[in-house]
Amino acid sequence: MPRPPNLEVEAATNGYITPHEERFVSGASPLESSRLHERRVLNSNNQAAPSPASLSKMLSNAQKQGHSTKVGLRDRIGCHQWNWFTMTMATGGVSNVLHTLPYDVTWLHYIGLVFMMINICFFLANCALAIMRFSFSPGAFIHSFTDQMECLFIPAVHSPPGHLFHILLMMYELWLTYSILQVVSAGIILINVCEYGMPHTGPWLQHVVEVLFWVYITVSVTASCGMYLILWSTQIFPIHTMTPVWVFPAYPLLLAAPFATNLITGVTHQESGIVIHRLAISLCALTVQGTGFLISFMVCAAFLYRLMTQKLPQDMQRPGVFISIGPAGFTCAGIVVLGSQVDIILPDDMDGRLYAIWSLRVMSIVMGLWLWGLSKWFFVVSVGSLHKYLRKEHTMPFQMTWWSFVFPNTALVTATSALAKAFDNTGLKIYSCVMAAMLIFVWGLVLIRMMKALWRHELLWPKEVESD
Repeated sequence: MPRPPNLEVEAATNGYITPHEERFVSGASPLESSRLHERRVLNSNNQAAPSPASLSKMLSNAQKQGHSTKVGLRDRIGCHQWNWFTMTMATGGVSNVLHTLPYDVTWLHYIGLVFMMINICFFLANCALAIMRFSFSPGAFIHSFTDQMECLFIPAVHSPPGHLFHILLMMYELWLTYSILQVVSAGIILINVCEYGMPHTGPWLQHVVEVLFWVYITVSVTASCGMYLILWSTQIFPIHTMTPVWVFPAYPLLLAAPFATNLITGVTHQESGIVIHRLAISLCALTVQGTGFLISFMVCAAFLYRLMTQKLPQDMQRPGVFISIGPAGFTCAGIVVLGSQVDIILPDDMDGRLYAIWSLRVMSIVMGLWLWGLSKWFFVVSVGSLHKYLRKEHTMPFQMTWWSFVFPNTALVTATSALAKAFDNTGLKIYSCVMAAMLIFVWGLVLIRMMKALWRHELLWPKEVESD
């Protein structure tokens, strides 16, 4: 029997070698299985602390063993997870897409309004389910920190219990939990309010939304920085497990420019003569938007490295590939629309105002084209990653992450609509409408599949105890 190659020598000669996915899943090769066994023995001899994954499995098995044969409503609510908020992000994104289409049609406005109301209902329902989940199961809140499906949505704190510092960290983490998960959904709702509410209300809503804009910026920046800091301090994510979901803590920053543009547009369409701080809002939105995009860009670069050294993610992680479309798409839409609004943003007494307006508009369109191309490239790669599911022998189990097929693509559609308006190009206008129709079709398919999963006990249903 041939002797297996010496991986340590190869690594020392050729540099760092990232492990393959098969080393951490069932069906690994004998060499890899023996190495994992040796590591487990070594850890047991050294009495090392259990990993977060093993703790998660222990807690999960303990909770599942507590279920009786008959599953009640409390048990089903206890299976609610944070990734259910992706449903509200997708639904609100569809409402935003319908409003930004280059054709001003009345029936599209009412369809978008319906999606906005459905999104608000979904958001309130998810908030209620999350609160009931933690109320019914006191350990569920801590379990959500260690669960591998939720670890990127919930930061984890490890410090000695009973200390004041631990209590303060837990309070801060609780605030981060609700802010980072709901701030994106809340940001989408506020954008929808600007689009569908401000043109039909008085100055009071304009003042309220302007204040909420600054509140949103403060919360999004604080939550994003805090969540990344806690993740980097308490969690270990190997590069071979990397997916674009790592971008998620930066997503609240990516809604700053779309929020600002819709706020400025909503106030401009009013005849009340109300004045808001357009220049301050625009500069702040550009700063936050640029920060979020650069963070996302660096994370996506790491994802490309992971693809070059490993392969495409596993089936359950495959929908997360679409998240890489969002950063460039949202930034493109925000910059292009801000460029079109520069004539009402710059002060009237500014020196060289006409030259500045022309220069900024050209610059915004050029940057928008670059970002639109990047978003489109990620879209093609993401769709291509699903090629194997065209064969009957390959199936993708339904997860709430399927809503990632919708929400990131709303950014691409809004970016296409913004460029179509900027160029006044009929082809791009028709193309954006076709993309919007396909997006609504996908939204309906995912919703139907989710309802079937609920009926078939694939969602909100306690799973069997995992075998050792």
